[in-house]
Amino acid sequence: MRANRVQNQLRIIGGLWRGRKLTFASLPGLRPTPDRVRETLFNWLSADIRGSRCLDLYAGSGALGLEAASRGAARVVLVDAAREAVTSLRAQVATLDAGQVEIVQADALQWLRGPAETFDIVFLDPPFSAGLLDATMQLLETNGWLAPDAFIYIEAEKGASLELPPGWDIYREKTAGQVDYRLIKRFKPLKERTLSAN
Repeated sequence: MRANRVQNQLRIIGGLWRGRKLTFASLPGLRPTPDRVRETLFNWLSADIRGSRCLDLYAGSGALGLEAASRGAARVVLVDAAREAVTSLRAQVATLDAGQVEIVQADALQWLRGPAETFDIVFLDPPFSAGLLDATMQLLETNGWLAPDAFIYIEAEKGASLELPPGWDIYREKTAGQVDYRLIKRFKPLKERTLSAN
C-alpha cells in the first residue's frame, strides 16, 4: 500500500503551490505528465500563463491544469469522464483552496459539442490508444473554444501523425521516452488579422 501511494503522487513544480504533493486516482492508462516535461512546457508558456484561461481536457491527475493554476492562470477548467478521477480532482482543488479551478465530469467530445467558452491555452493528453486527438482538435477549432492566438499543448505516442486544423502550427516540440509533446500556436486567419487592424 505504501508503494502504491507514492506511485500515485505528483508534485506541483512551480508557482504558488510549488513543492505541494498531490495524490491522484489509480486508473488504467492514467499517466501524469512527468516533472521534466511539465517544466519544459511551462517554460515555453512562461510569458503567457499568468491571467490566462486554460482548459485541461482528459484531465486525469490534473497535473497540467493545476500547474497552470499554481503559476497564475485566472481560470482553469478540468474535464474528465471518469468518476474516480473527478472525485480525486475535487479533493485536490479543495485542499489547495483553488477557487479559479472548475471541474467538469463529462465525455470531452460530447462536452465540446455544447455551448462554448473561449480559452487561451488548451492541454490535450488523451489516452494514447483511444484515437481521440483528431476529433478533439476539430471540435476545438470549429465550435468556438479557442482564442484567436490560442496555444494548444498535445501529448501523443512517439511517431504518431497529427492532422492539425488549418491555422495551427507547431511552435515547439520535443520527445521524452515514448512520448512526443508539442506546443501548437493557433494563428488568426489573414482576414481576421486585417479586420482587427482596421
